[in-house]
Amino acid sequence: MRLLGIETSCDDTAAAVVMDGRIAESNVLASQDEFHREYGGVVPEIASRKHVETLNAVIEAALARANRTFDDIDGVAVTCGPGLAGSLVVGVAAAQGLAYARDLPAFAINHLHGHLFANYLTDPDEPDRALPQTPFVCLVVSGGHTDLIEVQEPGRHRVIGRTLDDAAGEAYDKVARLLGLGFPGGPLLDALARDGDPRAFRFPRALMDDSTFDFSFSGLKTSVRYHLDANPEDAQTRAADVAASFQAAVVDVLCAKTLRAARALGVRTIALAGGVSANSMLRSQLRRLGEAEGLRVLVPPLAYCTDNAAMIACAAYYRGDLARVSPDELRADPNFAW
Repeated sequence: MRLLGIETSCDDTAAAVVMDGRIAESNVLASQDEFHREYGGVVPEIASRKHVETLNAVIEAALARANRTFDDIDGVAVTCGPGLAGSLVVGVAAAQGLAYARDLPAFAINHLHGHLFANYLTDPDEPDRALPQTPFVCLVVSGGHTDLIEVQEPGRHRVIGRTLDDAAGEAYDKVARLLGLGFPGGPLLDALARDGDPRAFRFPRALMDDSTFDFSFSGLKTSVRYHLDANPEDAQTRAADVAASFQAAVVDVLCAKTLRAARALGVRTIALAGGVSANSMLRSQLRRLGEAEGLRVLVPPLAYCTDNAAMIACAAYYRGDLARVSPDELRADPNFAW
């Protein structure tokens, strides 16, 4: 089964062709970073207009790179939410048009499901990697979400923990702005932290007791701000130490709660997903700590960590009839819940 995936939930325009929910024959993405950089964040109106300008060309490129035509496509999967309303509408409208024109089944996909199913795609560096064995625990961590998910089977899961305020990626972007690093802040802060001392400053690690799997990062962000208000020179002379110490606090919390959830549920596999799963320290520390406890640790290839369309097509394949709808039932839902 060969599916065309479309992803326009925020500011990246993406399309992909995926076979049997595993093999990404193409995975094309057009970034809008240069258009949003001067504003220090994503401008929704700009994002939706750029999707309109770019999406047809991205879909054509995805087909060309896969060496396929629309005659080879068995269905169209599209992100319906959560995300920016205007951006979602562009992708949904394109999927509706394609499904009607080609008489193809349509699949309405939750963006967060897509991130989770990124772990089902083959890794070019590990072509023989086996599928995740359920049940497992997945940490989905991005700019807008930080969730711990118990995946009971591909079509059945439950949220066991989520952020009570800022998402981890949101905290990264805000601290990057405090340090004057620019946009997008997360990758820039990660790069800067590699040259810093993660023990230079002791920033707080919230909700670390055993009573909850929920997260809170607003206090950490505020602590960094108060530190820089009291020591403004550190934003220049010790920026790497501030970045490394902040990052260590975030990663410590994310890893500790994921491992504790695995122990509490008695599962032997943990997985990472979402844009922040591209963070170098999080990837290495979760893998190291998980393997030390005898767990299988799944980390998606970098190409499938940030927003992409291959994960959307993959989610459609494994969710099957749970996601399949008639084209006229496709709707953009900015608040699409797990």
